[in-house]
Amino acid sequence: MNSDRFEAFGSGPRYAQLAKTLFNEIYSKQYLIGDLLPTEYELCAQFGVSRSTAREAVKQLVQEGLVVRQPGVGSRVVAQTASRQYTQTMSGITDLRQYASETYLQVFQTTVNPINAEQATLLDASEGETWLHIQALRSVEGQALPICLTDVYVAPRFRSLAGVSGRLTQPLYQLIEKQFACRIKAVQQEIRAMILPAALAKKLNAPARGAGLWVARRYFDERDELVELAVSVHPADRFSYREAFRRDWHTLEKSA
Repeated sequence: MNSDRFEAFGSGPRYAQLAKTLFNEIYSKQYLIGDLLPTEYELCAQFGVSRSTAREAVKQLVQEGLVVRQPGVGSRVVAQTASRQYTQTMSGITDLRQYASETYLQVFQTTVNPINAEQATLLDASEGETWLHIQALRSVEGQALPICLTDVYVAPRFRSLAGVSGRLTQPLYQLIEKQFACRIKAVQQEIRAMILPAALAKKLNAPARGAGLWVARRYFDERDELVELAVSVHPADRFSYREAFRRDWHTLEKSA
């Protein structure tokens, strides 16, 4: 892999320029795998930047899978090319639309079948109900390997949902909203660590028994009824998740 991924670091914020320089030095093997980068204080002295700028630059390298931070040791180089990991940032339902615009679903199977006991437990439904089941791979444009395998279950009252074949860049919940005058009110998300079974790993072109992430999103309407469940399985090295929380200072001041 070449340095094109870091092309944007040549201009813009100072931390991005510093990250670009450090990346180039790692890529050109001035720092070898196992080497420690200069400390934040040393970076400040070498580049004439603030400590926050140095910290943010190293953070960029960590997010790209080039460096790991070890408490009491420092920032150690672990790779000389950036990883193909997709990072999802979430702070609200709006970010789900952004996620869909940055990635796409390639649907390979759509069926309407009675759910079994295991699926009924997952869906908090009754065994034998007929749900629309969509199976797909989610990918990032320009990347050869998919970031996850996704199973989507759509509630029986929406099982005639149209337009769920081939390549999709629009969120499925938006298709449901448009076709059935339904409004998604809330999304619940659950994330678990897992080991990839051989069959799943094969579909993802990933090592069997490797580390993975199991992510389930449940979409509820204004009556708090489940509309859609999307279960995605990610190889751990292709996906990371970041969530933002904001403190409601105004509310706290009122209650003080």
